[in-house]
Amino acid sequence: MSKFKSGFVSIIGRTNVGKSTLINNLVGEKVAITADKRQTTRTAIKAIVNRKNSQIVFIDTPGIHKPKTKLGETMNETAWGTLPDVDILLFIIEATSEKIGKGDSLILEKIKEKNKKVILIINKIDLIEKEKLLKLIDIYRKEYNFEAIIPISALKNENTNKILDEIEKHIPEGPAYYDIEEYTDQTARQLMEETIREKALKLLDQEVPHGILVEVEKMNLRKTTKGEEIYDVEATIFVLKKSHKGIVIGKNGAMLKKIGMYARQDMERTLDTKINLKLWVKIKENWQDNQSILKRFKSE
Repeated sequence: MSKFKSGFVSIIGRTNVGKSTLINNLVGEKVAITADKRQTTRTAIKAIVNRKNSQIVFIDTPGIHKPKTKLGETMNETAWGTLPDVDILLFIIEATSEKIGKGDSLILEKIKEKNKKVILIINKIDLIEKEKLLKLIDIYRKEYNFEAIIPISALKNENTNKILDEIEKHIPEGPAYYDIEEYTDQTARQLMEETIREKALKLLDQEVPHGILVEVEKMNLRKTTKGEEIYDVEATIFVLKKSHKGIVIGKNGAMLKKIGMYARQDMERTLDTKINLKLWVKIKENWQDNQSILKRFKSE
């Protein structure tokens, strides 16, 4: 009989390479927000995959990037901080790369320093021809002794099961660290904050989304007169500038209503509970350099 295995896996890569989309596919639940914007993930999110003979705990990290604020520095520190304590790394790159760029080269140097077991994931293979993929595999194979190189399309959920099989080979025997019903270490409050921020990222343009901070101030579970459970949620979207506040609210409150509607619908599916959501928008200048706020983005 196979012995039970368990282990921790960090997913690392540049911003916008598809880490969050991949982790949601692997888990089969939405645990990380996704948007076609850079630096979407701000914290190290744990996501749990329970298999017949193993429990794999993924750590989705912020994308490595050149920081312009204290928030950016903290996000990079959080990503690098996950490396020492995991059993294996998933290093994600884009198939559309023709060479090892500056960002990927920086990550490779860190990987070499730590001398960890690494699986190279080449994402977005649906966008290139096979010949280009083979060249890219050859370039990376010369750089590091990867345990495996797995080409995938996270968007189309292609080849992603191979990743779980490969990880299971390399993690040690051990107990399940989380209950089999759990798929993330995030609280309902954190999931709500991140969902609201995701909708803002998707609906707003240019520089506004990255200056957004969401705080759920009240979250109360009650029963309606019909005996149905419902969450009363009150949240504030903080922005950096007065002009941003107007954009988030929109004409006659239209944008804020849209953000709230999409966030509520998404969270009702996630929590399987009705939600009554109220949103406000306030200005909080320079919060990206405020140490007391940045504490929440630091890895433990």
